[in-house]
Amino acid sequence: MSELDRLVAELCPDGVEYAAIKDVCSDLLVGGDLPQNFAKGQKSPSEEFPYPIYSNGTEESALYGYTESYRIEKEAITISARGTIGFHAIRSGKFTPIVRLITLIADESKITTKFLNYALSVVGLEGVTTGIPSLTLPMLKKYKIPIPPLAIQREIVRILDNFTELTAKLTVKLTAELTARKKQYEYYRNELLALPNAPRVSLGEIGRVAMCKRIMKAETSPDGDVPFYKIGTFGKSPDAYISAKTYERYRRDYSFPNKGDILISAAGTIGRAVIYDGEASYYQDSNIVWLEHDESQVINKYLYYCYQLSPWHVSSGGTIARLYNDNISKTEIPLPSLPIQRELVRILDKFDTLTTDIASGILVEIEARRKQYEYYRDKLLTFERKEVET
Repeated sequence: MSELDRLVAELCPDGVEYAAIKDVCSDLLVGGDLPQNFAKGQKSPSEEFPYPIYSNGTEESALYGYTESYRIEKEAITISARGTIGFHAIRSGKFTPIVRLITLIADESKITTKFLNYALSVVGLEGVTTGIPSLTLPMLKKYKIPIPPLAIQREIVRILDNFTELTAKLTVKLTAELTARKKQYEYYRNELLALPNAPRVSLGEIGRVAMCKRIMKAETSPDGDVPFYKIGTFGKSPDAYISAKTYERYRRDYSFPNKGDILISAAGTIGRAVIYDGEASYYQDSNIVWLEHDESQVINKYLYYCYQLSPWHVSSGGTIARLYNDNISKTEIPLPSLPIQRELVRILDKFDTLTTDIASGILVEIEARRKQYEYYRDKLLTFERKEVET
């Protein structure tokens, strides 16, 4: 029998009472306005502004800045009421919560702060969905959580703290391994594509920069027949669409990529490269371009790997940094013979597949550990309800 089992059998053999959050907190309050004097974006305390300001957000993003005063001086839990609804964290030391944040101070005679923080993870904090989603204080007060005896709370916190630490250490180790594998791949790719004895040519010598016909905003809709990719959604999920009729007409009458062409982001995430898969889709003019070229000189997949080296000379004189057609045309790459290009692509494809498989395995392991932690956390925080006499 574990220590936790022994405590449960001894202290609450008939189950555990559940109570509303409002009944186990000595104080619950919503964040106020910003202080008059503060340093927005300050990352650490200073002599002038020593107290942190917290708003909604996760981890570091919740730190809004620092101020000269404080509103809370006890250990407390903050909960995001907007945006990252339900995200909660323990805050120690003096601080000031502002709008979109709810602060709970546990009544330590009934519940420990750490146990309350763990319990909040399993109650499913949600906001209202009408208008702007938000979590209100009256809603939060009504959530019910188990309140076992303090000795059991402390034992559960000890177990979960140890499990959290082990999970965090493993995640750090696996993440470091993933980073190392990616760097290893990049090193060998860069070495393979150095090709000091191959002639160097500009992209303008082997092709011309092309782009799709401009699509006006009025021609797009939030849903439709054919996805329309902009710099913000390039390589991701689309948030705009065009009609099949517009797509067919523009594809027929204007420049359009062939299957296998390498699309390049000329703004936003500059140089992001995506292999066009031939599926029905359309791309934002001037911001997403490709090289029209003859594959008897250079094969597409070889270009794709060359683009991974970020050979671009980005223009930054304007308001927004971007790749202009001239920048792309003047970009130089090594150009070995076609047999050598094919062999390099074969090697890099195998290396890329191996690295991707390893990365996928590591990410799966991280996700499995996270789910394992959540499973045991939920089991530890689930109790048979004690019937309360009325």
